[in-house]
Amino acid sequence: MNSAQKNSAKIYTVALLTREIKNLLENRYPFLWITGEVSNYVTPASGHSYFSLKDADAVISCVMFKNQKRNLRFVPENGMKVKGMARISLYEPRGNYQLIFEHMEPDGAGSLQQAFEELKQTLSARGWFDTDRKKEIPFLPQRVNLITSGTGAAVRDILNVAGRRCPSVPIEILPVKVQGDAAVNEIAAAIKTANALTRCDLIILARGGGSIEDLWAFNTETVAQAIFESDIPIISGVGHEIDFTIADFAADLRAPTPSAAAEMALPDQAALVHRIKTLADTAQRAMARRLAAMAGQVKDYESRLKSPARVMDDYRLRTGELESRLHLAMTQKINRDRERLYWLRRTLNTTLPPSRISEHKNQVAGLQSAMDRAMANKINRLRSSLREASGRLESLNPSSVLARGYSITRDLSSGQVIMDPAQVEKDDRLETILANGRLVTRVE
Repeated sequence: MNSAQKNSAKIYTVALLTREIKNLLENRYPFLWITGEVSNYVTPASGHSYFSLKDADAVISCVMFKNQKRNLRFVPENGMKVKGMARISLYEPRGNYQLIFEHMEPDGAGSLQQAFEELKQTLSARGWFDTDRKKEIPFLPQRVNLITSGTGAAVRDILNVAGRRCPSVPIEILPVKVQGDAAVNEIAAAIKTANALTRCDLIILARGGGSIEDLWAFNTETVAQAIFESDIPIISGVGHEIDFTIADFAADLRAPTPSAAAEMALPDQAALVHRIKTLADTAQRAMARRLAAMAGQVKDYESRLKSPARVMDDYRLRTGELESRLHLAMTQKINRDRERLYWLRRTLNTTLPPSRISEHKNQVAGLQSAMDRAMANKINRLRSSLREASGRLESLNPSSVLARGYSITRDLSSGQVIMDPAQVEKDDRLETILANGRLVTRVE
């Protein structure tokens, strides 16, 4: 390059070149779809998220501002493969280009489905779907609150089914939006309003079919929390039979369709009336049979009962009969005893005549006199022997011997009677018993 060419060439400043590259990139790639793996994902206090998007051969700095993050249905994580719509921009102070994401979703499964599964797992872990917390659906509700669109097909189907099955139960409609961002808060507010009014004992939450995006209001934590906190049991009838929403899992009973929700909420009134009539007829027939049986029992008991007068007459007859039998038995016994006495007297007079009795009496009197004489003689002989023995005993009495002047000497210490002077020694003390006293002496 010669000097002339150098003078005619445009000389860029760094800022100018950077700005032109920035304009070039932004004009060339206003928006693009891109896929890659998230890394270095951070969210500082500003609420914006900064991360890198990479594949096996390259890496690009990325940012997603807080306003765009509000529409995310999932939480990005490092290592997660995502796809999204972004625009290229260049950060002039450092000359780095970066992708600014407007929309992002997990690559593979749809973002809404991913968000649905994440919220389902979260709420299930909290116990909001547990069977034991499900409230019992009343068999015959007194009033039903219907939360659905006031103009949709679901409300017409439910009212049609309710009017056909049980027209006596009033249906009060709480109209809400069932699609779009505003639907979430309106549905949750309607559930809370129904609980605050307490005019109903059952709530039907319904919506017709649609895509997952159309049904998304029923897949939010806000609606699920309102259902979970409701004191009034809730039947959900959202979408078609194959559609399952978070509201279905949180509700106390899930119906496959709005029409099915009405059928599950209300009994068939005609069938119920028919059933009641059948049961009433059965009860009346059973009652009639029972009353007839009881009447028969009463009549049978009455036939067994006797009047007191009749009972007394029976006792009188019985007493008279027993009295007659007793009188006859006593008369017969007296006659038998009288006849036996007669025969005993006759036998006695025959075997023991009066002459023999007198003879025996004389013998007895003679024997009595002989016995008395023998007893008197015996007593006299015994008295004589007694007197003779007393005389001999008196002669042998020591007192009688002492009275005739004799005495008895005995050793005072041993009491031995002294019969020989050799029995004593000098200074022995002797006792001499006399007829009228005693003497104590000492041997010299």
